[in-house]
This record gives sequence, structure tokens and C-alpha cells, in this order.
Amino acid sequence: MHALQLDGRAPFRRIAEVLGVSEQTVARRYRKLRSTGAIRVVGGVDGARLGYTSWTIRLRTTPDASGALGAALARRPDTFYVHLLSGGTEISCFTQARLEDGEASLLDKLPRTGKVLAMSAHSLLRGFALPSGWAGLAALEEERAARLRYTAAPENQVAVDATDHALLAALAADGRTSHADLATATGWSESTVRRRLDHLRRSGALLIQFECDPRALGYRAQVRLWMSVRPSGLVPVAETLATHPEVSFIGVTTGTTNLMAEVICRDNAHLYRYLTERVSTLDAVQTLETGPVMRTLKRTGTILPPAPAR
Repeated sequence: MHALQLDGRAPFRRIAEVLGVSEQTVARRYRKLRSTGAIRVVGGVDGARLGYTSWTIRLRTTPDASGALGAALARRPDTFYVHLLSGGTEISCFTQARLEDGEASLLDKLPRTGKVLAMSAHSLLRGFALPSGWAGLAALEEERAARLRYTAAPENQVAVDATDHALLAALAADGRTSHADLATATGWSESTVRRRLDHLRRSGALLIQFECDPRALGYRAQVRLWMSVRPSGLVPVAETLATHPEVSFIGVTTGTTNLMAEVICRDNAHLYRYLTERVSTLDAVQTLETGPVMRTLKRTGTILPPAPAR
């Protein structure tokens, strides 16, 4: 899992060399973990390059509606990290929206949904830690990790457009799709696929993301945290929390609370110690609210450019 977190498209041969096992063992374990839903590798684009802004949404629903509404949200291409919280009466998710989307925007539709009792939506201004870098997966010492780690070099001028749609759609289904299968999906030659995929990925426009079910590793207490932090301490608190191995996400947002986090712990006793011994020492944190994750309906989401006209 740690190897795939470092590079989701790393060849099994290279992973096997670093781990000191056979290539067949790596391939067999990957297929088993993927078939059970414990892990997944997906590809998508940096939404900001397509004009999207990320929002965090929190919904309070009628008790009978959260499951169906959460499932509907999970089916949308513009949502990610959709969770049922607090006994199933709340939903927390992220969405990516553009002002020009108008009526198609989730932010426009949700307030008119009858089963939604309350809604808050806050723009995500900056992320300090992202789920793709969650330290709970760390198992390799730095020397071996460095042999696998993929590093992009973001370039502002690289664009993702409709001509890449077939390539990105195939990677959204499986981020490890072979070059040969990508060539079939796109109608391009394998050399063209390799060149375009490598260019988009190295630029930071294409993201190959590893996701896993924390329960597969024995982590059974997952919560969302909403914090109100004194402005002068906002960045230091965010930077400190980003170093905690329990934190899989931390981001500065607009709204009445200005810092949001996702925390993954072994159990409730671990969560209690984390909140009372680690978070409580940060004096700039003025208020803290927790929302236990009861069910995860969706993790990584994939925004694709418009399909090419036919």
C-alpha cells in the first residue's frame, strides 16, 4: 500500500525489487486487495486547471433521507469524499464547482432538496495535508521510499482539454490501466499514449491517486473536525496538524469555522487521546466540533473535461 501511495503506476517489477519479494507476489496481493475494495488507484485532473473551485459541504437531513441522498451525491462526477456522519443524520462531502455551471451546480441544487434541513458550504482555500499522503500507510524507510516516490513539476501552461477525454476516462476507472489498453481506448499509438500521459502527469495536471479503506489496516475511528482558529495562529496550527500521523486531511476554509480536518485513529480511545493530548495543546484553537464518520460512500472523485463533440 505504501509503495502504491508513493507511485500509483509504479510497475510491479519495481515494487517487488524494493520490497524484496517476487513480482508475482506483488501482483497477486494487489489483485486481491483491489477485488475486496480495500484499495484502488484512480486517475483524474487537477480541477483548478479546468476552472473549478473546491467546496466543503455539510448537510443535516431527515433521518430517512441520508442514505439515499448520500448515494445520489456519490454518483455525481463533481463530488468526492462523501461521508455519512453522526448516526446517519449528517452528510459531509466535497464538491468542485464553477460559477458558469449555473443550474448544474450542486451548490445551487441542494438548498432546494426537501429532505435537507440545513446546509453549510465553505470554499476550500488551501490544503496543508491531503489523503494521498496519509502517514498511516508509511511502512518503508526513506531510502526505499525514495526509490518509488513520484515527483511532479507543476507547469501553469499545461492544459487538459477535450482531446484527452478518452485517456482520462480510462484512467478514472483504473489508474493502472496499461499503455496498450489506453491506446485501444484512445485510438492513439502506444508511444503517443506514453508521451501524453507522462507529460500530463509530470506537469501536475494528471493526478494518479491511491485510496484505501483505513479499516483494512485496523483503523476504525474516523472523524471530521471543524475548528475555529485565531487568525494569527491559523497557518501555524494547520502546519502543526499536517505533521500528525492521525491527520489525513487539513485545509483552511471560508466560513464560521476556518479549519477543517479529517482524522483517522485506531479506535475511540486513540481518538480521545489525540483530541485531549495533541489538539488541546494548540492554544489558537478556540472551538472544536467533531463528526464521526459512520460510512464512506465515495472517496476520490474525478473531474473530466467536456467530451469531444461528435
